[in-house]
Amino acid sequence: MTYSGMPFGMWMMFAGSFQKQLTAVFGYDTDTAKAIAKKAKPKYKAIISDLPEFEKADRFKMNIVNCAMIGAFILSMPERPDVEQLTEYYAKAMMTKPMKWFCRMSGKSKFTEKDIAGMKATAALRAADRNPYSWNMEFYEYPDGSGYEGRFTKCGICALMQDLGLYELTPALCRLDYTMSEASGVTDFVRQYTLASGGPYCDCGYKKKRL
Repeated sequence: MTYSGMPFGMWMMFAGSFQKQLTAVFGYDTDTAKAIAKKAKPKYKAIISDLPEFEKADRFKMNIVNCAMIGAFILSMPERPDVEQLTEYYAKAMMTKPMKWFCRMSGKSKFTEKDIAGMKATAALRAADRNPYSWNMEFYEYPDGSGYEGRFTKCGICALMQDLGLYELTPALCRLDYTMSEASGVTDFVRQYTLASGGPYCDCGYKKKRL
């Protein structure tokens, strides 16, 4: 994958937040936080360069780019965080004002015909059959009309975190699904299993929020 395009844009958009939260969550002083961010950038570029390009129809490229960024920052920290610390750090670093706006805008189209058609197309694509850093998903609509579920049997984040030697920290990234769902304002996120925690699949359920 080339650094230009989305990976460059994501670094420009989020690197400052990732640096800021090093101080807010982990207590690093300003100079140390700057040094970590400076060290993380070439690591991020290297991780990106080792990834294959995603198919045009693959909606999960942003997910793997985000994983590359958090992986680069973790590998640049003086001490490896635990899952609880990293969960807080990743959520706060990712949920910037533009990201919250993006979640709200996405929420406006949730459960529409276009949204459901997109989910079905993603399930049919089975991108992870050709790219180990993408996702395979099955799509289920709840029979009571309350929403739907994406059930993932292959996860690109799990694959990349394994490659980076950070697999035990993967659940901290999974938790962002709840945070983003809440930010949308229209869904309640429900989950029983994750692959990262030893489950048979990752279930991402979106139920219509009762107002």
